[in-house]
Formats: sequence, C-alpha cells, structure tokens
Amino acid sequence: MEIQEFLTRYKQGERDFAGVDLSRAILTGINLQDINLTGANLTGANLSWSFFNRAQLANACLRQADLRHVTFTSANLSQAILSGVNLTKADLHFANLSNSDLNWAVLEQADLTSANLQGAKLDQSNLEQAKLIQAQLMQAELMEANLRRSQLINANLNGANLREANLELADLRDATLIGSNLTEANLNGVCLRGADLSEADLHRVIMTGADLSDACLSSADLSRANLAGSYLLKTSFRKAYLLRAILENVLMLRADLSEANFRGSNLKRADISGAYLCDTTLSETDLTEALFLESSLIRVKLDRSQMTGCCIYNWQLEDVDLSQIDCDYVYTGFNYATKSPTDRYPSGRNLKPGELAQQYREENSYIKINFKEAPSWEALIFSLAKLEQDFPNLKLTIKSFESVAGGYLLKISCNRPVNSKNLRSRWADTYLNMFQKLQVKRQKILTLLNIIEDKTQHILTPKKSIVTTPPPEPMNEENLNLYREVVQQIEIIIMSQTPEKLVESIQRLLNFINVKGIATEEITNKIIGQAILRRAKQDQPFQKQLIQWEKSAAPAIRLSPIGSAIRSAIAILWQESQ
Repeated sequence: MEIQEFLTRYKQGERDFAGVDLSRAILTGINLQDINLTGANLTGANLSWSFFNRAQLANACLRQADLRHVTFTSANLSQAILSGVNLTKADLHFANLSNSDLNWAVLEQADLTSANLQGAKLDQSNLEQAKLIQAQLMQAELMEANLRRSQLINANLNGANLREANLELADLRDATLIGSNLTEANLNGVCLRGADLSEADLHRVIMTGADLSDACLSSADLSRANLAGSYLLKTSFRKAYLLRAILENVLMLRADLSEANFRGSNLKRADISGAYLCDTTLSETDLTEALFLESSLIRVKLDRSQMTGCCIYNWQLEDVDLSQIDCDYVYTGFNYATKSPTDRYPSGRNLKPGELAQQYREENSYIKINFKEAPSWEALIFSLAKLEQDFPNLKLTIKSFESVAGGYLLKISCNRPVNSKNLRSRWADTYLNMFQKLQVKRQKILTLLNIIEDKTQHILTPKKSIVTTPPPEPMNEENLNLYREVVQQIEIIIMSQTPEKLVESIQRLLNFINVKGIATEEITNKIIGQAILRRAKQDQPFQKQLIQWEKSAAPAIRLSPIGSAIRSAIAILWQESQ
C-alpha cells in the first residue's frame, strides 16, 4: 500500500490495516494510536518518534525497523518479529511483548515498565539503562544480553535464561529469579536486595561488590562464583551450593547458611558474625581471619579448613569437630570501637595440633554455677529438668557441689559440648522462674509426691541472707525470702553475663519484685555496684566489656538506675587503677 493512501484512510477514521505491507515505509512523527496492524509487514520501516498507543501489532514483522523514541504504551506486540530493531528510548509502558522476537534489538534507555515480555527472545539485545520495573520476563531468553545499569526493580524473571548476560550495576531489588539461569553472567555491583534467587543457576557468576542483603538463594548453585566484597546481610543460602566459590571480604552478618555447601571455597576475612550454620559444610575452606562473632555452628563440617587468625568471640558450637582444622591461633575477643579482634589465643606461641579441639571439649562439657548462699535444691532440680526438656538431646548431671571462698560452686556435666556462657545464662532465668513457681505450687507438689512437709524448717528459706545489709523496710517472711532470692539471682547474673545482657536480665527481676510491692533502692544503690566490682577485679575481660558498654550503651540505659549503678562501679575501678 502506498504511504499516502494509508495515511489518508487513517485520517478518515479507518483503523483496521491488518496484514498491510508497509515495508521500508517512512512514517516518522506520525500519530497512529489505536491502529490495527496485526500481521502487518513493516520490515525496515522508519517509525521513529511516532505514536502507537494501544495499537495492535500482534504477529507483525518489524525486523530491522527504526523505532527510536516510538511510543508503544499499552500496545499489543505479542509474537511480533522485532529482531534487530532500534528501540532506543522507546516508551513501552504496559506493552504486551510476550513471545516476541527481539534478538539483537537495541532497547537502550527504553521504558518497559510493567511490560509483558514473558517468553520473549532477547538474546544479545542491548537493554543498557532500560527501565524494566515490574516487568514480566518469565521464561524470557536473554543470553548475552546487555542489561548494564538497567532497572529491574520487582521484575519477574522466573525461569529466564540470562546466561553470560551483562547485569553490571543493575538494580534488581525485590526481583524474583526463581530457577533462572545466570551461568557466567556479569553481576558486578548489582543490587539484589530482597531478591528471590531460589534454585537459580549462578555457576561461575561474577558478583563482586554486589548487594544481596535479605535476598533468598535457597538451593541456588553458586559453584565457582566470585562474590568477593559482596554484602550478604541476612541473606539466605539454605541448601545452596558454593563449591570453590570466592567469598573474600564478604559481609555475611546474620545470614542463614544452614545445609549450605562451601567445600573448597575462599572465605578469607569474611564476616560471618551472627550467622546461623546448621549442617553446613565448610570442609577445605580458607577461613583465614574470618569473623565468627556470636555465630551459631551446629554440626558444621570443618575438616581440613584453614582457620588461622579467626575471631571466635562468643561463638556457639554444638557437635562441631575442631580436631582436623589447620589453625595456628585464634582471637577470643573483639573491640567494637576499633572493629578489630583482640585477645590472641594462645599468647606468644602457636596452637598444637588438636589443642583447640581439646580445650573446646574440656571447657564446654560442663558448666560452673556460683552461689553466694546454698541454693534451693528443689528449684535447682526442676530447672535442670526444664533445660533438658527445652534441649531434647542434652543430658545434665550434677558433677560436684563444693564450698569455695565467698560461697558455693556447682559443677554440672553435659553429655556433649555446649556454649557454657549461654547455657549458664539460660539456667539463671529458668532457676528463678522455677523458684517463683515453687513458692506458689510447692504444697500441691508435695501432696502429689505424698510428702509431709516439716513446718519447723522451710526448705526453700536460706539459713542466712545473702544480702550484706538489711532490706530497706520491714517485710513479711514471704517477701523477705523472695527479696533474698532475687538478690542471689542478680549476683549470679552479674557473675555470668555481659554488661549488655545483665542490664536486661536484672531489670526483669526488679520489675517482678516491684509488682510484689518490694522496694529495690538498696539493690540499685549498693548491691549491683558491689557485685560488679567483685567480678571486675577477678575477671579482666569483663573489665574491658564494661569500658565498651560505657562507650556504646544507649543514653536511656546508661541513665537508668541499673546503668547508673554500673557506671558508678566503673568510676571506682578507674579511680583504683590510677
């Protein structure tokens, strides 16, 4: 059809031009909205700067057409042939391009927001800086496509083929790429925050400096991938494969690494603090100078891994074999102010083979509990039973109970290595809870056990108060016993917990007795400070923790009654050291 005839008929109101042949036609800057060009031949046509809003172009052939700056808003281009077209800066808002052929097409800076590209062929296409926000790209073919700096926020790329694609510096926040193929793709500096890459194939992908915080890579394959320097905060790698991957200097804080396989990977200087590793494989990995602050390792395989210079401050191990690791020394402390490990172990020498494993077994096969006065054995036994109930595979046995300077020492053996510090803290809370319940339910329990209580001697009442000064006001016997027990528990907490945790634990106890109408001024004004000083004088690491707490605690905590008591103790320590 001649171009002039075509334009005249369109101006007269005709819209149906299905199957028309307009190949090589020059139709620049023309408004052809709502036109029907289904199956039309527009091969090599120049349609730049034209308007095709809501146009019907299904099955049309636009091969090698010039479509720069064309507006295709809400147009239907499904199954259209667009191979080799130039769509630079084209507007394809809400366009339907499903199953279309866009191989070798130029879509640089094109706007495809909310476009439907399901099943589209985009191999070797140029989509640099294109907007694909909320675009539908399920099962799309994007092999070797250029998506550099493109915006794919909340886009759906499930099952898409992005093999060897260039996604450098692209924004894929909250995008879904479930089961997608990204083998050998370039994802340097990409933002995948909150994205879902479950079961994706990322074999040999290059992802240095990428942001995958809060992303899900469950069951994904990242074997031989390069993620050096990436941000992996709270990322899920559950059941993922990272065989021989490069993960140097990654930030993997609070990540879920359960059942992931890192065999042979490079994790030098990786920060794995607060991460959860359960049934994780770290065999033959290089963990030199890695940080495991507050990390949980349960049944983790570490055989033939290199762990020299690791910081293991307050890590939690359960059923972990350290006997086959290669390690000269570790750090057991961390300075949060300078963000550097402290307290090299062993000092002045290197570890002997198997020494770290031996120490771990010895230190974590039992827990030590200090008492100012003799404990309530009823509450003690019930609290141990409760812990065994909370941890089904844990068996606790009283190993010894002896009088020591300033009180009593109870040793409880465990059937497997545990984190003694955390378990001791958990026990302190459980013991107090059991003591309080026994005060209420004791007579009923004794009746069920067919035990007649001797009223002349109350088992739960300590023979002597552990309080060095009398309570601030007269109390009845029940409140006095409760006051004494709370003070005892506060001393146990102070002797076993870090400053950050003990503030919270003590506050719960004070709230409890305040509800009972018992004053707490004596506790906050004197008892807490005295206990803090006692521990600090015999526990050098605790002194460092106090100094760190003084610098980092929130103002509201520092100025609270408990915080003030701690600060007063710190001031006394400082004066005595001068």
